[in-house]
Amino acid sequence: MSVETPRRIVLLRHAKADWPDVADHERPLAERGRADAPVAGRRLAETGIAFDLALCSTAARTRETWKLAVHELPQRPRTGYEDRLYDATLGDLLALLTETSDEVNDLLLIGHNPGMHALADALSARAEGDALGRMTASAFPTSAFAVIGFTGSWKTVEPDVGTLLEYWTPHD
Repeated sequence: MSVETPRRIVLLRHAKADWPDVADHERPLAERGRADAPVAGRRLAETGIAFDLALCSTAARTRETWKLAVHELPQRPRTGYEDRLYDATLGDLLALLTETSDEVNDLLLIGHNPGMHALADALSARAEGDALGRMTASAFPTSAFAVIGFTGSWKTVEPDVGTLLEYWTPHD
């Protein structure tokens, strides 16, 4: 594949989690989260993106979000569960992206804030329409996702490399 290949990164924040007396990593989805996750999945399907790879945090709430959302996609992508997505810093997330194989054109990350918002903001040098303003104003709530496009190799991913193509939240 050419290093000039157009690629997309979709950053999906987990759905609304509950706060039972368990370790943070084991928090399940709240009722609203269980309702919103399939809606996010349907909206991801409407983008028409055929994901080559989905990387999901190992936290219970992200795994549950993905389990509910993926059933709405026309085709299930290859899925990996990545410990580094839990409590990830911007640097951790950028490092993870640069390790992605160039055989992957469209990548979905299912993770947490503040990392998902920080990564979307850092990668987006430009935006289509009012996507950036809406993302900034909403602070990337649960079940929200951002679609960022860039051209080149994953090894070259760095801040300001992309364009925010779309931003969606379940409760606009």
